[in-house]
Amino acid sequence: MGTLWVVLIAILALIAGIALGFFIARKYMMNYLKKNPPINEQMLRTMMMQMGQKPSQKKIKQMMRAMNNQADK
Repeated sequence: MGTLWVVLIAILALIAGIALGFFIARKYMMNYLKKNPPINEQMLRTMMMQMGQKPSQKKIKQMMRAMNNQADK
């Protein structure tokens, strides 16, 4: 009978730990993405201008598409 309680408590603690870990990780990722948003066209345009390139809209779209394809893999 005592072993049953130990196993039951262990299973409940495991489930609670998984749920708590999920919500903590989710909150951390949401805060991280809010502070460090993924790169967008404006950021890419600024980076290219800082590197001395004159970015055209076609070039920016091409680079965004390449970055999105790389992120999908």
